[in-house]
Amino acid sequence: MAANNRRMSGKKGAQVGSGGQRRKGLEGKGPTPPAEMRKGHKKNRIAGAKAKQAVRRPAPRGRGGKSTSELVVGRNPVVEALREGVPASTLYVQQFIDNDERVREALQLAAERGGINLMEAPRPELDRMTNGLNHQGLVLQVPPYEYAHPEDLADAAADDGEDPLIVALDGVTDPRNLGAVVRSVSAFGGHGVVVPERRAAGMTAGAWKTSAGTAARTPVARATNLTRALEAYKKAGLVVVGLAADGEVELGELEALAGPVVIVVGSEGKGLSRLVGETCDFRVRIPMPGGAESLNAGVAAGIVLYEAARRRV
Repeated sequence: MAANNRRMSGKKGAQVGSGGQRRKGLEGKGPTPPAEMRKGHKKNRIAGAKAKQAVRRPAPRGRGGKSTSELVVGRNPVVEALREGVPASTLYVQQFIDNDERVREALQLAAERGGINLMEAPRPELDRMTNGLNHQGLVLQVPPYEYAHPEDLADAAADDGEDPLIVALDGVTDPRNLGAVVRSVSAFGGHGVVVPERRAAGMTAGAWKTSAGTAARTPVARATNLTRALEAYKKAGLVVVGLAADGEVELGELEALAGPVVIVVGSEGKGLSRLVGETCDFRVRIPMPGGAESLNAGVAAGIVLYEAARRRV
């Protein structure tokens, strides 16, 4: 009988009185993931194959009115982009990923928005896609932005029976400044933003986030040559107003803001480039009694747009 007891005590597994050590295994694991994320499911196999093809396919080059697609990498950036409504085409999720709150929220937001493909991919594939960045198992693909043509902005205003109110950015390279300008243009009834094709910020995920969703209804146009685009606006009857710290006209004295106008904002450090400055009909300064040397592009554009909107009421 004693030998019998010794044999029984040598068995592996949970014993009576384990003190709840296996309680974790009985806890719920949250909602069932979508079919594309469930290993062995037919949709999972299809999604995996598509993911490999997408990762290995070379990225398209921007030409004409489109930019190239962009990748948002990392758990926090992906969740924040989805929260802010940044356009997205595909959410890539690493196989066998640690399913924490951010991963669950990303999947939920993507499912709620609809139109976002869910792709499961092995870690090596995501490493290649992101060039070795710390993606943490989440990668969001933002589709190419479709830029308008500068003429489209003035034409849209004419179609609405309004005088065009447009902002052009000269040498502004921070996407957050572009997003802030887009938001101000939307808030004060403007008709769009023009950016140069080269050496300038474009409509990236960062710009979309800063615009707080207004980029969905405020067009951004891209000009091959900003000086020529401004000259075309002048021929169409618009007044070109450049902001400069040493401008000859003070903002409150500028009557042109009540009519068709293009407001040109330069970079915070260099201001307007020489050719763009020479193209402007007026160089305007914003009075700053506090003594600040300059304002960033987003703030400066917001002040002038407010003044223009006030005069148009």
